[in-house]
Amino acid sequence: MATKAEFLEHLDGVLAGIERDGLFKRERLIASAQGTHVAMAGREMLNLCANNYLGLADDPRLVAAAEAAMRGHGYGMASVRFICGTQDIHRTLEARLAAFLGKEDAILFAACFDANGGLFEPLLGPEDAIISDALNHASIIDGIRLSKARRYRYANSDMGDLEAQLLKAREDGARFIMIATDGVFSMDGYLAKLPEITALAERHGAMVMVDDCHATGFMGPQGRGTPAHFGVEVDILTGTLGKALGGALGGYIAGPQAVIDLLRQRARPYLFSNALPPAVVGAGLAALDIVEAADDLRARLFDNARYWRAGLEAAGFRLLPGEHPIVPVMLGEARLAQAMARDLGERGVHVAGFFFPVVPQGQARIRTQMNARLTKGDLDFGLEAFAAAGRAVGVI
Repeated sequence: MATKAEFLEHLDGVLAGIERDGLFKRERLIASAQGTHVAMAGREMLNLCANNYLGLADDPRLVAAAEAAMRGHGYGMASVRFICGTQDIHRTLEARLAAFLGKEDAILFAACFDANGGLFEPLLGPEDAIISDALNHASIIDGIRLSKARRYRYANSDMGDLEAQLLKAREDGARFIMIATDGVFSMDGYLAKLPEITALAERHGAMVMVDDCHATGFMGPQGRGTPAHFGVEVDILTGTLGKALGGALGGYIAGPQAVIDLLRQRARPYLFSNALPPAVVGAGLAALDIVEAADDLRARLFDNARYWRAGLEAAGFRLLPGEHPIVPVMLGEARLAQAMARDLGERGVHVAGFFFPVVPQGQARIRTQMNARLTKGDLDFGLEAFAAAGRAVGVI
């Protein structure tokens, strides 16, 4: 029988293997607020790797709203929602999110990972089916695994394969069918083909669930997300307060009243997790007010994305195509992605290399992300650094 010491020795071996394969991830300490520039190791760095699309993470209005919420509602709830952890501002934010997204109601979670993890199991049983895009976020994959529904998968954005899986689910006798997709595939910046997906769902009597974490706040009219961007309706939306809506934490599900009501009764991450802190809720309400009136920020964000993409292409980098503020620079190998990220760090640019298992083997990259608050001077500095680093590591 193996001992505890042997178990720890086994873990050391696994870690050594991760290091040997060039796949070890290291966290770098930021000694300032999140923003277009951050303090790291005593230096100011241009930040090109945060999900801070509208630049609200250090916005004084959100900080003031968080402080005001703490003064009126305290620091934390010390309880789950159904015991004694629900305040008036929690319901206010849920109603506000539902109205913003055009849904009957919404329910808050500690994170969108929890929202996706708790969504499927209460709603669908063994007689039902979930059809999931192959590149969906890990939280959707885990949530589907936790449910007893039959699982089907279609190749990323392959509508022919999606229809084949819909037909297969019907042939297998599925009662209810739900299509699950990211609104934006976060490693690539690709938008889901929601017009085609919703048309197929209508044709085959299926529901559509969309994780819109990388779209809420800046895609579509008033930032209402990918369905609004495409002018279509979907049944269930999940999302986060942790990206464009302030960058803290907190997730949500928005949808039909019956769906939300059942999730309040049965969604395990909701039932067994503390309520969101008042500061996060207060800042979330303020973020929605800002976002609804933020056409100027959205315009600057997409102007920056176009300028940045054109500059990288002109320098000779290989990019994935797209219109989203996520602009992946494709490098192939994990060690190369890490070497270039280190070189960029030495030049004053904060980025991260992405590699297996976050992306497939051989598709390592540096995922750059635009921010509405970045200036043309910031972008030019970043482009010069990328060109120099690319030459230094032999990419261009």
